[in-house]
Amino acid sequence: MNRIKLLIFLLLSTVVTHAQVNTDSLRAVINSGRPYEEKVNAAINLVKSFELKNFDSAIIEGDKALQMARKNTDSTSVAELKRTIGVANYFKGNYDVAAKNYYESIAILEGKKDKKRLAPVYNDLAKLYRKTKDLDRSIENYNKASAIYTELKDTSGISMILNESGVVYEYREDYKEAINRYTASMKLAEAAGDSLSVSYSLSNIAGVYVIEKKYELAEANLLRALYIRQELKDSFAMALTFSDLGVAMNAKGDYPKAIKYLTLSNRVAERLKYPELQSNNYTELAAVAQKQGDFQKAFEFFTKRTALRDSLYDLEKTRQTKEMEAKYESAKKEQQIEAQKSRLRLQTFLFIGIGGLILLSLLFANSQYKRYRLKKETQLQAEIMKQQEMAAKAVMEAEENERERIAKDLHDGVGQMMSAAKMNLSAFESEIHLTSDEQKKSLEKIIQLVDESCKEVRTVSHIMMPNALLKNNLSVAINDFVNKLSQKNLRVQVSTEGLDERLDSTIETVLYRVIQECVHNAIKHAGATTLDISLIRDRDGISGTIEDNGKGFDIADKDKYEGIGLKNIITRIGYLKGTVDFDSAPGRGTLIALHVPV
Repeated sequence: MNRIKLLIFLLLSTVVTHAQVNTDSLRAVINSGRPYEEKVNAAINLVKSFELKNFDSAIIEGDKALQMARKNTDSTSVAELKRTIGVANYFKGNYDVAAKNYYESIAILEGKKDKKRLAPVYNDLAKLYRKTKDLDRSIENYNKASAIYTELKDTSGISMILNESGVVYEYREDYKEAINRYTASMKLAEAAGDSLSVSYSLSNIAGVYVIEKKYELAEANLLRALYIRQELKDSFAMALTFSDLGVAMNAKGDYPKAIKYLTLSNRVAERLKYPELQSNNYTELAAVAQKQGDFQKAFEFFTKRTALRDSLYDLEKTRQTKEMEAKYESAKKEQQIEAQKSRLRLQTFLFIGIGGLILLSLLFANSQYKRYRLKKETQLQAEIMKQQEMAAKAVMEAEENERERIAKDLHDGVGQMMSAAKMNLSAFESEIHLTSDEQKKSLEKIIQLVDESCKEVRTVSHIMMPNALLKNNLSVAINDFVNKLSQKNLRVQVSTEGLDERLDSTIETVLYRVIQECVHNAIKHAGATTLDISLIRDRDGISGTIEDNGKGFDIADKDKYEGIGLKNIITRIGYLKGTVDFDSAPGRGTLIALHVPV
C-alpha cells in the first residue's frame, strides 16, 4: 500500500475536474484574428483540457502556446503554461524537466508577486520532492504554499495542502499526524461542499488503515470515495480508487477482487498513457499471482512492469525480475523471442532515424535558403521604402521652397505695390478738391479697400511662410496663425502641452501645414462655427486632435480621400511614420486624430 499511496498523493494537487472542452472551437479561436487575450486564453484552456487526459498532447500544445505568449511578452501566461507543462512531464516521469518548468514558473510569479498562481506551483514542487524522497524540501515548499493559502483565506487550498503534506508524515511513519491532517482536510472540504476533495481525504485515511491492517475500515472509506468519484464521473480519480482497492484487497487476501480492481485501474492508465500507475498495478498483480501460486502469470506481470519502469527509471525490481527468470525456465524461450523482436524494432528505428536525419537535413537546407531569400527581399523592401521616403522628402522640400518663393513675391512685390497704391491715393486725396460728399466717400472706400488688400496680402504671405515658426516653437506658430484668421464667425480654441522646446524642423513644418490644412477645410468645406485644436507631446511622441462642429462627411466615401486636402494630410503624417484617423458623419462635425512618433 505504501507504493500505491505514493502514486495517489502525487496526483492530489493536480487532479482538477475540467468541463468538457470543445478542442475544435478552442483551436478555431487560436487560429482566428481575434484579440491576443482571447487567443492566449483559448490556448491555455486547450492545454489544460489535455492536462489529465493526454500528457503528450498537453506538452505539444503547451509549447505552441508558449511561443504565442513569449511573442507578446506575456510573462504571466508563460508562468501558467510552464506549470502545466511541468505537470504533464511529471506524470510522464520526466522529473528533471518538470522541476525546470516549475522553477521557471516560480521565478516569474515571485517577481510579479502573483500569490494566487504561485501557491499551486509550490505545491507541485513539494510533490516532486516528495516523489524523490527529499522530504525536508517537500515540507518546506508545502509550508510556503500553505502560508499563501492562509493569507488568501483559501480553505480549498489549505485543505489540499493538509492532504498533500500528510503523505510526508506517512513516509516518516508518523501515522497519527498523517490521520490528523487527512481528517482536518476532509472537514474543510465537507464544509465547502467539495466532494472531490472529500474523496481524496477518504482515500488517504484508507491508506493508513491498510498500513495498520484495518482492512474493513480501509475498504469502507475507499468504497465511499469511489461512490463520490462515480457521481462526479471523474474517471481519472476512479482509476486511483480502483488501484487503492486492489492493493487493500491483496493485503486482505481477497485476490479475485484485487485482480478485478487493478485491471480496471490499468485500463484508464493505459488510455491516459500514464506508465507510473500501470507499473504499480502490474507490481501488485504480480504479487497476487505469486500468492496464488501462478508463477507464470506473476512473471508476465513483472515483465510488463519492468518494460514500463525501464522507460522511467531503474529500480531494484530489475533484480527481482532476474530472480523470477531462474524460477520459471519455461519463460526463457518467450524472452528470447521478445529479444529478437526488440532487435528487429531497433533496426527499424535505426532506418527510420537515418531517414529522419536526411529529411531534417533537407528541411534545414530549405529553411536556410528561404531565410536567405527573405533577407534579400527585406533588404530590397527597405531600399524601396528609403527611396520613397527620399522622394516624399524632396517633394515636401520643393513645396516648402515654392511656398517661400510665393510668399516673398507676395510680400515684396504685390504687397509693396499695394502699399504704394495706397500712398498715392492718400496723396491724391489731399491734392484734389472733391465737389461732393458722394465723391469723397467713394475715394475713402477705394483707399480702405486697398488698405484691406495690403493686410490680406501680408496675412497670406505670413501664413505661407510663417515667421513665427522660424523664430519660435510650434505652439507659438500655431497660435499666431489662428490669431491672424479673418473669419469672425469661427471660434478657434488652441491647447498645447509639452511643445515649449523646439522640435526637428521637418516635424514642426509638417505639423504646422497639417493644422493649416485642417483649419482651411473647416472654413472652406465644413462651414463650422467652432474649432478645437489640441497638441500634446509625451514620451511616445506627439498626439493631436482637430475637431469642428461643421456639416461633416461620410468617411466610407472613398472619393472624399481623393481630394487634395485629405490626401495631403495623410501623406504628410505618413512621411513622419505617424498615423491619422478620421471620425465624421454628415451633420455631426469632423474629428481628426493624429499621432507622430518623436
